[in-house]
This record gives sequence, C-alpha cells and structure tokens, in this order.
Amino acid sequence: MKRTYTPHGIALMLFLLLFLSTAIAQNSLTYQAPPESIRELVDAPTTPSVVFTKSRDKMLLLDRPDYPTIADISQPVLGLAGLRLNPANNAGEGSGFTAIVVKDVKTGRENPIAGLPAEARIGNVTLSPDEKWIAFSNSTSTTVELWLADMQQFSARKLVEKPLNDAFGSTLSWTPDGERILAKFVPEGRGELPKANEVPTGPVVQENLGKEAPSRTYQNLLENPYDETLFDYFMTAQLGLVDLQGGITTIGTPGIYRSLRYSPDGSYLLVQRVEHPYSYLVPVFSFPYHVLVWDSKGTEVKKLYEAPLADNVPIGFDNVTPGPRGYDWRPDKPATLYWAEALDGGIARKEVDQRDAVYQLDAPFAAEPTKLISTTLRYGGITWADKDYAILSERWRQTRAEKMTLFDSNSGDTIKTIADRSSEDTYTDPGRFVYTPNAYDHSVLLLDKGKQPTVFTISSGASPEGDRPFVMRWNLLSGKTDTLFRSQAPYYESPVFFDNTGTLIISRESLEEAPNYYSVNLKNRSMTPITAFPDPYPSLKGVQKQQLSYPRNDGLTLTGTLYLPKGYKKEDGPLPMLMWAYPREFKTAAAASQIKGSPYRFTRISWGSPIYWVTRGYAVLDNADMPIVGEGDEEPNDTFVPQLQANAEAAINYVAGLGVADPKRVGVGGHSYGAFMTANLLAHTNLFAAGLARSGAYNRTLTPFGFQAEPRTYWQAPEVYYQMSPFSFADKIKTPILLIHGMDDDNSGTFPINSERLYAAIKGHGGTIRLVFLPKELHGYRAKESVYHTLWEMDQWLEKYVKNKAD
Repeated sequence: MKRTYTPHGIALMLFLLLFLSTAIAQNSLTYQAPPESIRELVDAPTTPSVVFTKSRDKMLLLDRPDYPTIADISQPVLGLAGLRLNPANNAGEGSGFTAIVVKDVKTGRENPIAGLPAEARIGNVTLSPDEKWIAFSNSTSTTVELWLADMQQFSARKLVEKPLNDAFGSTLSWTPDGERILAKFVPEGRGELPKANEVPTGPVVQENLGKEAPSRTYQNLLENPYDETLFDYFMTAQLGLVDLQGGITTIGTPGIYRSLRYSPDGSYLLVQRVEHPYSYLVPVFSFPYHVLVWDSKGTEVKKLYEAPLADNVPIGFDNVTPGPRGYDWRPDKPATLYWAEALDGGIARKEVDQRDAVYQLDAPFAAEPTKLISTTLRYGGITWADKDYAILSERWRQTRAEKMTLFDSNSGDTIKTIADRSSEDTYTDPGRFVYTPNAYDHSVLLLDKGKQPTVFTISSGASPEGDRPFVMRWNLLSGKTDTLFRSQAPYYESPVFFDNTGTLIISRESLEEAPNYYSVNLKNRSMTPITAFPDPYPSLKGVQKQQLSYPRNDGLTLTGTLYLPKGYKKEDGPLPMLMWAYPREFKTAAAASQIKGSPYRFTRISWGSPIYWVTRGYAVLDNADMPIVGEGDEEPNDTFVPQLQANAEAAINYVAGLGVADPKRVGVGGHSYGAFMTANLLAHTNLFAAGLARSGAYNRTLTPFGFQAEPRTYWQAPEVYYQMSPFSFADKIKTPILLIHGMDDDNSGTFPINSERLYAAIKGHGGTIRLVFLPKELHGYRAKESVYHTLWEMDQWLEKYVKNKAD
C-alpha cells in the first residue's frame, strides 16, 4: 500500500527522529549526585510528624522515612479516573511512616510502639474515641494490612488477615462507641485481574449533544472500556466492622465508596457511593454518586440524592454543581443532616439576591427537609457551637469577597455579620476557630465560660511587621477582641493547642533554633519544653538570612528572603545570585503589598529548595514576590508579562543595590507555575544569565479552559493566552534555560509535552537549552536518585552559565 505524507507529517517525523537521536545520545548518562555540601542537606535526618491527643496529655511521634529509591517508585502503577494506585497491593502511592512513639507531654517519657513489622509502611493512623487504641494500616509489596496498637501497653498486632482496599477514599474509621473499626476490604472472590482484549471490539466513542461541557485538563483519566473494568476491579470494596479481637462483621454490599460518616450518636451512617456511567473527561470526584443513609448494621434507610455526572459545570471558580452538595451531620445533634443547594442553578453569572440555601433533615428522615439559612455569596461551610449558635461562611472568588454570619442554629435567624472582608487581606484575617469535643465527641466551637457567644481563634498573624501568630478571644456580639498570646521576636511562635484552661501548646523556632513544641503558662508566659528535636542542618549555621522589603516601580511593596553564605562580607564583592519565585494573583494593589512571611523562621529545606546554593557561594533570593494585580474590571493576567518584568527588575535592582549580588550574574528559577514564570522572564527580558524551569506549562492553549486563577477560557481571551505563553516567544529565548520534568507528571495542566515542545521550539531557533526527563517521576520528585540528579543538573547549569558566565 502506498503511503502519502503531508508537509506537517514530514516535519513531525523529522522532529521525532531528531528528538530520538538526542535522547539516544544522552542514554549513557546515569544518575548523578550533586556536590557534598548539597548532599549533606538532602540526607539530613527527618523530624517526626506529630499528632496530639484530644486532651493533649500525649502526643504521637510518627517517624518519616528517607527518600524512596528509584526501584521503590518503579513498581507498576495504574492511573485510573484521576487516581494512581499500585495494583500489586491495591493501594494508592505513598511511603508511609516507619515507627510510632507515644510521648507523655507532662513527663516527657517516650514509649515506642513494639511489635511493628520490620519494614513498616504505616498509614491511615486513627485514634479511637477514648484514645486507648490506634488503628492503622501497614502496606507490604502485595497487600495492605489492618493493625491495632495499645496506647497503654505500647504494643501493636495485626488485627485481621483479610486485606484492606486502600485505593480510594477513607480506609479506616472508628465507630462512635470506640468498640469497632469500620474498614474497607478487598471483596472476597473478586477473581483474577481482568485481561485486556488484544482485539478491539469497536471504537472508543464520546459525544456531546449540544450542551456546554467544558473541562479543565486532568491526568490519569479513564480512556476505554477496559480502564472502566480495571477501575471497578480495584476500587470496589466490601465494608466490614472489625472488633478489637479481630472479628469481622460484613455490612452493605460491595461498592465504590467515596465517603462514610457516622452520625454523632452512632445510629446511622452517611454513605456516598460512586455509580455508573463513568466519564473519560473528568476524574472520579465528578462521577455520578448516590447519597444514602444506612442504619448502623448497613441497611439502607433512605436514598437522599442521586448526583449525576458532573462533566458540564461551567468553568469558573464561583460555579458549582446544581442540586444538593456537601452533605454532613450536624455535630450538635444526635442525627441531623445538613447540606447546601444552589438557588442560582450553580451559575455564577446569574443575577440573583440569594446564591445558596442550607437545608437540614432530622432522623428518621421521613419528613421534608427544612431550609435553615440562605446566602448572598457562595456557601463556604458552617461552624457549629454545641447549642444555640453557628457561624455561616460565604465567599465569592471573582471579587475575593468573604463573609461570616452568626446565626441562631435552632431557628436559622441571622444575629449579626461578624466579618465582611477580602480574602486577600491577610492583615484582617481573624484566623481559624478553636474547637472542643462535645458529648458526641464531635468538634464544636470552644466558647468562653459563661460569656456566650465568645469564641477563640488562632491566626498566622500577618502584619506590617511580618507574621506574628496569635490566639484571640472574640465576643461575636460586641465585636470586642482580646489577644491572649502573640508571637514575640526574635522567635516565630505558632499556637498548636488551646483549651481555655490557662495553658497553650506552641511550636517555637528562630533563625538558629529548630522548631520544637512548648507548653506556655498564659499568666506569666513561662515555657516548658515538650520536645527537643535537633537541628537537622548544622552545616547551615552561620548562613545569613534577611527578610527584604522593597518597592516596585509603581509603588507596590514586594518582599523576599535573602540568604548569604556563612562568613560573607560586602567587602568580598558581589555574589552570583539565584532568584526563586512563584507568581500569585491579586485583585487589589493594597493586598499585593502586604508583608509576607517572618524574619524569625528557622530555615527548612525541601527537595526542591533553592537554598542549597547558599552553600555553593551564591546569594539566594527565595520567595521573591511576584504579585500580578488586576483591579476592578481588569483581570490580573491582562498585564501579566509587564508586571512580571517589573517584579524581577525591582528584586535585582534592590539586592544589587545592597552590594551583595552581581546584576550580570543572576539566575532565575521556579517549579510548576514558577517554571512558567521563568520561561516568560527569559522570553521578555535580558535580566538573567540563565533559567531553571521544573515541571512547567509553557503553552496555555494546552489548558484552554483556564489555569491557576484565570477564570476565562482561551476563546474568551485568546490574546491573553497567547501573550502569556512563553512558547509563543520561543524564538526570543536566547538566555540558557534548563528544563526538567517528571515523565509521569500527574498535575493538571503540566503535561510533559510542554517541556518537549518548548525544547524543540527553542532548539529550532538556535537557543541554548537542555531538557531532562526524569523516569517514573510525578509533578513533585520522589526518588533520591531523581532528587540528587535534579540538583546536580541545576548546579552544573548555574556553575556554567551564572557563576562562571562568559563576558
């Protein structure tokens, strides 16, 4: 048969041949390791994760593992309906904790949990209501096991042999009486893994019959009927109630359960179960599902709602699915459901006086639902007191409006609007409410004794002085507030637990002291240490850290954190600099100008941090402010590129003006949207010596239904999409740029093809570029070999094109 080729086809073939030859040329490159000063920081010991008990008399120290190896993450993985799972053990990806230690807060005594498997991979850690037991899962290479630990004897044992289904949703939860564990198991007799039919039975068809069905870009979606079969096979679970001796009572029928929640009195179970038909355009969270009420034995009492496939919700942050959403139990009642429904059909562009209504329904669920309260903005949730009071939260993303209303939880009558602010205004953020367990062991508002409704909040404490976390007492009727505790320099002190008994638990750190937990006497502010975690980065002692504040050319105040090598003095001359950033959108210049961060925080280093290079003789400007502002009817992205340029110029000019950075030797980098920023800066400025772009999106037409905070589609704002795409200006990118991308990137929008196409475009125009694909890696890199190699690539690039830049 004669084949014909179009000019486009020939060009594509030539590109693939050239790309393949380049890949083959690089094939001999094995994983490399960065210099010793960087490796030492990568290999620093991890600090345990901490979980406090409700009474805060004990804390769990959960030991975290080192980075997995490339062999660990190279195990077979299935991507189905937006999820990634290991088919060998029917679980999602993740390494889990390696040990559990129970620490007595008052005495400081630490008791390791004995009896754990030799190579534990602990997940789903769940304390019983009486906090005598810890239920958790342990993942092996072939199964996920249910384990139980005794908080008094400090010992653990495998509870049952039956394997858990840990692929989707909550795997474990305690019954309210604390006597049994509700667990999701692999159904018995489900058979062998379905085999794919190598011979197609017909085409894969999708259709749309005239309705608007925009969809953002998702990864790991279902693609064909065989994927649907696999999805059913791995996600279907059988529910079982497991007693403390390991006896299992099966409840319900096998299904795909997205959520399971007991009523406060334990009499009922709120169930959400995924149903057919599935979609190839959206992930599982948009699939049809039924909302059911079961009794405690698994018998269906009422079908509340049949949610349809949510593949036609208009693009826009204030649009929601029509119909009921957000079902939950009122924590202050034995068995009362509440939920929200859109009064505008879920369409934000409709002009209406009321957007949403909140309904409720009491057990035994035979009556008609009653409306409790309505909203003028989009419903954002309810915070309940144990009686009489509740707080309704509303928001409107387009204008950044945020409102909180105190109302009578019995009648639904509005009492008072207690907050009406911009979500961007961090200086006026009252913080998160403080909760306490009620008689049902559900979290309700902590109210000041005899002074209802006076509540407490914990805030990060953004201020013109930087972040100063605080605990505040707030009389919701009078509006009067009292600050009970506020972080004081030269420390960053973050409240962790407060119960209005005169003491407070905080996490405390400084420039030189690693974060640790302390008990604080609020009368005299005396502190008692609870933990003594060591400094994981002793080699960074002496590194100079400074919080900067500097002006943009339009008067906007920008911030950033500057790191200088230990022992450095200005007399030594200006240094090469690495600037690392991530753009953020704002609707007001005032909000964009607010001071961010704290000058007293301990330096933490993740795998993707730029701070490593302070050990290599660079000045490092981390979290360099990149606000993109669009006030009034203007959207931030209408002037994305010129604002980006102004931000970068301001940062370079200020640090160079300090005499510590050489403006001719500045590298810029970022991850994800920061990589997108990097490519744009190289396309539109000559400010930098080199760029480092990891896992970015560079062609916005590949995300045509929106990205980040952009509410418009490509067809509504084609010029914005074009101007913001560095791919459109690839011929202008002559500054050396390093692209790194995980080959299995699972993030919405950052398909690896972005880096592949930008590489081809810049290469085709004679630019200096290197493309590194990391096998088996996602949007964030996990294997130590990958992390090492990423840092080696970045170090090589910076040394060649920034530190030792040719004149």
